[in-house]
Amino acid sequence: MDPSQSPPAGAADRPRLTEAQKKENHIRSEQKRREAIRDGFDRLASIVPGMEGQGRSEAVVLDATLQHMRDQINKRKQLIETGKAKGMDTTGWELSPETVAASESQQKRNESEQ
Repeated sequence: MDPSQSPPAGAADRPRLTEAQKKENHIRSEQKRREAIRDGFDRLASIVPGMEGQGRSEAVVLDATLQHMRDQINKRKQLIETGKAKGMDTTGWELSPETVAASESQQKRNESEQ
């Protein structure tokens, strides 16, 4: 038998899990996964302006986050344009063309949906 396929040391000594134990392990794993997702959305909602104290829907948090990110990208673009107009070297401030294109594409998609 290939060493990579051999059972872990002591595996033969351990009894196999019953179906009920497997189900319980699966339920616990799923609960941990959902809790981690909820915690992530709670952390995100705590950083996005305007989300404090609101009932939390994952869709609402994601929409608010996207809008906040778009606003931040637009503010950054305005600052860069202002700096350029004043003769400043803004080379290091520029966002990647991919980031700008993705933001603009998402904004157009949202505007067409409304």
